[in-house]
Amino acid sequence: MFKLARGLAAIAAVVGMALPAAAQEKTSISITRQPGILYLASHVMETQELIEKEADALGVKGVTVEWRTFSGGGAQTDALLAGNVDIVNTGTGNLLLLWDRTKGKVKGIITSSAQPVIMVSNDPRIKSLDDITPQDKIAVPTVGVSTQAILLQIAAAAKYGDNQVKKFDTNTVQLGHPDALAAIANPNHEVKNHFSAPPFQYIELKQKGVHRVTDSREILGGGLTQATFFTTTQFAEKNPTLVKAVREATKKAIESIKADPKAALESYKKVSGDKTSIDDLMSILNEPGFIDDYRIDPQGTMKFATHLHKIGTLKTMPAAWTDYYLPESADLNGN
Repeated sequence: MFKLARGLAAIAAVVGMALPAAAQEKTSISITRQPGILYLASHVMETQELIEKEADALGVKGVTVEWRTFSGGGAQTDALLAGNVDIVNTGTGNLLLLWDRTKGKVKGIITSSAQPVIMVSNDPRIKSLDDITPQDKIAVPTVGVSTQAILLQIAAAAKYGDNQVKKFDTNTVQLGHPDALAAIANPNHEVKNHFSAPPFQYIELKQKGVHRVTDSREILGGGLTQATFFTTTQFAEKNPTLVKAVREATKKAIESIKADPKAALESYKKVSGDKTSIDDLMSILNEPGFIDDYRIDPQGTMKFATHLHKIGTLKTMPAAWTDYYLPESADLNGN
């Protein structure tokens, strides 16, 4: 009996030691995103408190999530490196650059969208990238490192040769998508081109004289992840349950989008304050293949990495997409 009691006491001690591990995880976290319905999963996650519910089910009680919106990915990654936010939700280029810059101490968790991004123009002279002159300005969310800026580099290298990879860099100007939308709507504004994102690109294309110049699928020959959740490996190691909660919440948000897209858009409007009508937003989601591109598996990321390494932006060439995603993400069907 004494041995049994001592054994039970030992088990209790082990359990008692294990319990604080979950309690030591953060219960207040901050996550960033950019404007637009590329980040629709995050709006559903916020309004339905999906991360909080998943964390609670996994044993971390009382979690609160602060969602912060930034106009561009550069500001988000700066905030992550400064320790001002815990997780960011932005483009593939920003993830790759931080993974490289920190020598693998920033990695992806899960993706949430891979819709095409479209470059539009209100200048009738500009029908393709061949028509861009040194005087033409192209709005992108972050100069040099945003998905749109890197797509312009890939297009330049393909069209004019590797030595012209930065041909359009001097054309780019940094504007958040809402500000660029306002510029395109104003025929007197000096910025007449915008490498856009949903829903802004579709709103712009409905305006008189605005037309498509190129898009990410044309440039890459396939899909590209536009929104991915990523964090520091330090945060992931200290908060494994929260990382799992983010993964599961993202999956459920995407399932919710596909099951009831109208309700998801109502979440988006409630959070973002976007004045676009539900009918107009639904017409965007009804674009061919659009809703299917809310997905959790990385798309086209190694193509991005190959380009960035070739031009010297990435010092280290990853062997596979799993190099810059957490080990817990290896089950995703990525590329």
